[in-house]
Amino acid sequence: MGKIVTMGEIMLRLSTPNNERFIQADEFDINYGGGEANVAVSLANYGHEAEFVSAVPANPIGDCAIAALRKYGVETKHIARTGDRLGIYFLETGASMRASNVVYDRANSSIATATADNFDFDAIFEGADWFHFTGITPAVSDIAAEVTEAACKAAKAKGLTVSCDLNFRKKLWSSEKAQKVMTNLMQYVDVCIGNEEDAEKVLGFKPGNTDVTSGELEMAGYQDIFNQMCDKFGFKYVISSLRESFSASHNGWSACIMDGKTREFFRSNRFDISPIVDRVGGGDSFAGGLICGLMDGKDMKDALNFAVAASALKHTIPGDFNLVTRSEVENCDGSGRVQR
Repeated sequence: MGKIVTMGEIMLRLSTPNNERFIQADEFDINYGGGEANVAVSLANYGHEAEFVSAVPANPIGDCAIAALRKYGVETKHIARTGDRLGIYFLETGASMRASNVVYDRANSSIATATADNFDFDAIFEGADWFHFTGITPAVSDIAAEVTEAACKAAKAKGLTVSCDLNFRKKLWSSEKAQKVMTNLMQYVDVCIGNEEDAEKVLGFKPGNTDVTSGELEMAGYQDIFNQMCDKFGFKYVISSLRESFSASHNGWSACIMDGKTREFFRSNRFDISPIVDRVGGGDSFAGGLICGLMDGKDMKDALNFAVAASALKHTIPGDFNLVTRSEVENCDGSGRVQR
C-alpha cells in the first residue's frame, strides 16, 4: 500500500433533512467534508496510508472536523491550527426535476488565510508516493492558490505523482480567473481528472464538432478534448466522469480515460443510479477510487472500472464521505442484492 497526501479545505456541511427547501427547514443535518478530505477518507477505507493537509481554527469546531477524519483512519498531524473560522456550506438536496442547491459561507476561512509558512512540505511529503488537490482549493483565495502551487512544487521535487480534479465552481471564481491560475498549475500535474465543463471553464478546451452538453454522450468529443489536453500539458492520464442527469434523483454514471503516451482511449462500465441518496462527493469518490486503482498497480481500464463502481456506491450514502470497503467496490455489480 502507498501513501497519498491530499490538501484542501474541510468544511462543516449543514443540509436540510428529507429534501426540504431551506425556507422549510427548522433544523439541519451536520456532516463534515470537502473535496480532498473526501478523497483521503476513500483511500484510507481501501487500506492505503492517507493524509489530509489543511488549516482549521483552534477551537472546538476545528477539533470536530479533525475528529471526523481521524474516525476513518486519515492522518491529520500536519493540519495547521490557524485562522478564525471553519468554512460552512449549506445544502438543499433536490429531487426529480428540482436541482440541489449549495450556498457557501467560507470567506476568510482558515485555509483561505493560511500561508505556505504554516506548512512544512518537506516533512509532509516525506515517504509519500502521491499528491492530490482540486481546483476548489486555489479558488478559495489568492493566498490559497499560492499555497497550492508551493505544495505542487514540493511534491514534484520529492518525485511524487501529482493528480488534480479540476472541479470548476462558478460560485467561487470566474472562468477567466480559473484559466489563469489552473493553466499555470497544470505544469506540475501527471493525472488530470475533469468533465467536459471543467475542461472548457478551467483550461479552455472545447470539443471539435461534438456537443457534449446536449445530453447525449458522444465519445468523439471527449477524445478530442483529451488529445488537446495531452498535447499541451503532457499528462500521463486524462480522465472524465460521465454523468447523464435524467433528473436530480436519477443519473447514468460511467467514465472514460486516455493514456497520454499511447493515446489509447477507454470507456468504463455504466451504472444506472436511481434513486440517488446523496450525490455530493460523487466526483471525489471517483477520484479516490481511481488513485487507489492506479496505486494498486491496476491497468488504466481496471482502475477506471474500480473508480466508477466506487463512486456509484457513494450516491447511495448520505454525507460527503464514501464509506465503502474495497471488497464492496470489487463486488459491486449494480444489482443491489442483499449480502447474506
